[in-house]
Amino acid sequence: MSQSLPSLNALRAFDVAARTLSVSRAAEQLSVTHGAVSRQIRQLEEQLGVSLFRREGRGLTLTAQGEQLRATTSQVFDQLTQTCDQLKRAAVDAPLVLGCSGSFLARWFIPRLDRMQRHCPDLKLHLTASDDLKWPLPPQVDMALRFAEPPWPKDAHVIDLAPERMGPVMRPDLLAGDVSPSQDLLSKLPLLHTRSRQQAWPLWLEEQGLDRPVRDEDKSFDHLNYMLEAALVGLGVAIAPAYLVEEDLRTGRLVAPWGFIETPARLGLWLPPGELSAGVQQLLAWLEAELGAAH
Repeated sequence: MSQSLPSLNALRAFDVAARTLSVSRAAEQLSVTHGAVSRQIRQLEEQLGVSLFRREGRGLTLTAQGEQLRATTSQVFDQLTQTCDQLKRAAVDAPLVLGCSGSFLARWFIPRLDRMQRHCPDLKLHLTASDDLKWPLPPQVDMALRFAEPPWPKDAHVIDLAPERMGPVMRPDLLAGDVSPSQDLLSKLPLLHTRSRQQAWPLWLEEQGLDRPVRDEDKSFDHLNYMLEAALVGLGVAIAPAYLVEEDLRTGRLVAPWGFIETPARLGLWLPPGELSAGVQQLLAWLEAELGAAH
């Protein structure tokens, strides 16, 4: 069966050319000559019996067959790169690299680092913040904590940890002594939201059966941390995930008088398919215990 497959070099040359839509750029990235890439692609087309590229002016476009092949080579080479990087790091006993959003890292993970280290004393973990962690993960990241809606990509191993819960939070003095505020209070206060989650307020309001139009005094922020800081200084009512305001609610800096609702998103631990290492199993057990204790 292995003899029926094209050479790995030919598939790699095609994959890079398909990503860049340029034989010259592919040759530069692969550190070979323009002619070498052209020959590899031509041999691949001859072996498959199809045309993979069309020339359009000075550039290239993929044929339907090229698009079909590229969908596979892109996935396979990304997985190979990630797996090889993981093996290299494991060989030198490098720490596991866990990615998550900056907000989750600052407001949920860092306050619990001491507990994690006591629970998992042998776990070597490096945390990295990124607000744009998509699948497939970057080669330097072993796994990621992400809020996302199912269904998950078929080539990802996603361990479902908990639902996302979203709700309004505000400084307690905005309640003006009202321990059980009515929902009418929302019509009197500015609503704070982030540009990345503009549907958060509409989703919550719809769940509550409310129709509250956007007003000029409502405020939008580029990042969730900025929105929560605005709520902490009393600029209005923020809509936030429960996990990110646990410490603020515990200390009384914020209150959530209307509670939280579950959204369609789930918090999951995303990692490549395969057997879980001892380190990942330790981290997973701690995450499940911490997230379970929050309810």
